Amino acid sequence: MVSTAVELEIPFHDVDVMRIAWHGHYAKYLEIARCALLEQIDYNVPQMEASGYAWPVIDMRIRYAQPLRFQQKIRVEARLTEWENRLKIDYLIKDAASGKRLTKAYTVQVAVAIESGEMLYASPTVLLQKLGLES
Repeated sequence: MVSTAVELEIPFHDVDVMRIAWHGHYAKYLEIARCALLEQIDYNVPQMEASGYAWPVIDMRIRYAQPLRFQQKIRVEARLTEWENRLKIDYLIKDAASGKRLTKAYTVQVAVAIESGEMLYASPTVLLQKLGLES
């Protein structure tokens, strides 16, 4: 369906004494790719808020296959894989130079009506419109 990729360089402030990226920073790298993906359908955080919905992450899984190192250039690929009842985005982090797979992950987000705080059990029409699935 919808996919994108961003390239990043691992900065010094993200690494430990062994010059390996701290595992908690991976969420930030996924977030950068997720925002780029949502920009493609014009439904990033500002548009979500304007439509009356927040989309909190309720599940995130990361498989750390290989470490990310200081100054390493990486490619974070993001692909929307589910959208009917939730947003599920799959990620693949690769070494930008070699293409070697380093990390696999996914996030799951659900729509919450901002006004009531109620979680929706199906994606709102606005998302389906942004995806070109409804008019």
